[in-house]
Amino acid sequence: MKYVLLLALLVGLLLDTTPGHAQIDTTGGRYHRPRFRQVQILRNVEFAHASDLIGRSQPLYMDVYQPLGDTVRRRPLIVFAHEGGFLTGTRDDAVMTTLCTRLARLGYVTASIDYRLYFFPFDTVGIGRAAIRGTQDMRAAIRFFRHDAATARRFRVHPQYIFVGGSSAGGFMSLLTAYLDKPAEVPAYLHIADFGGLEGNGGNAGYSSRPRGVINLCGALANLRWLQPGDVPVCNVHGTRDGLVPYGRGFVGSPLPAQRVYGGGAVSQRATAVGVPNVLRRLRGAGHVPYSVEPAYLDTAFVAARDFLRPLLGVGLPGPLLAAALKPQPRPVALLRARAVPVLPQPAPKPDTLVVKPVTVLQATVAPKDTLLPAPTIPVGQETSETTPPQPTAPASPTPPSPATAPPKK
Repeated sequence: MKYVLLLALLVGLLLDTTPGHAQIDTTGGRYHRPRFRQVQILRNVEFAHASDLIGRSQPLYMDVYQPLGDTVRRRPLIVFAHEGGFLTGTRDDAVMTTLCTRLARLGYVTASIDYRLYFFPFDTVGIGRAAIRGTQDMRAAIRFFRHDAATARRFRVHPQYIFVGGSSAGGFMSLLTAYLDKPAEVPAYLHIADFGGLEGNGGNAGYSSRPRGVINLCGALANLRWLQPGDVPVCNVHGTRDGLVPYGRGFVGSPLPAQRVYGGGAVSQRATAVGVPNVLRRLRGAGHVPYSVEPAYLDTAFVAARDFLRPLLGVGLPGPLLAAALKPQPRPVALLRARAVPVLPQPAPKPDTLVVKPVTVLQATVAPKDTLLPAPTIPVGQETSETTPPQPTAPASPTPPSPATAPPKK
């Protein structure tokens, strides 16, 4: 009889550890070292329909990157959004292409999305609505993948391990997707109900759009109170001399009416104050989106994202960056050597085509040697040591100012 009871107990345990509830296995260097030589890129994947600025239905597309030859049934996903001030940019942006490719080589599924651009009138209220629309589109992409995970399983994404990230305007969107989660937090004069509320009308209603963590590259929040105890972890990468989106607190929107926002440094301070795990990587002396012109800065962003994400996957050891955040070292965590490494070339888009290509790796020298701490549970993060990557050899490309989501009431 006792063997029957034991068998029943084992069956119950097996049923309870279904793929939807299982943790991600990070052993063997997966999600930390490049395990895959090639990456598959599925282009022009339609993930939503939404109304554009004049009310027409607009299809939204993304490019999905997957490690070639991967056999894991459930993989973590990162949804990225490009920069451009809600006026310009596309999903094949060079920074997004490089980050998506390098993270896919570690074992992640990554996606670079398009989102609705433009706004009218050309003022801070218009920009605020554009930011809301972009956030709706990012939420729609998350719901798309959760619907796929529950049905066709085309992309083999683990629905509980979906992260978001973005650069500049995409960073604003990522922070809003994670922390602007109550309609009452949106100022009434934006009339958010008129264009679909926080979730929007992009499809796959009923599926959660909540991410598991945020990678903010040079973005900001308009209100730090949106970040509350119990919210998801955040990784901030920001230049300390950013003249468009402030590293701490400041204003954006010139020559429009000024809007106060809080950049990566302030977001990290707020996260620490309310007990939200976080990592801050200062780009000391760097301006806005310096990784767009200097590969060493792009290495910094990649390493910060990689080492932030891995401890959040469940099984395995925390990466060296988060370990250093929890136990500050006397020396910088990563010292990057300047190398003339070009950003990955962007192939011409081909509709509905599966592209397989080898990947060029941008390498970073890490010092001190990576130390992995055996702590599967992540306590509250602290700021990392400052890192001073080499100064860019080319001037930063002009980027339209990234707006705040909730401008002050006039």
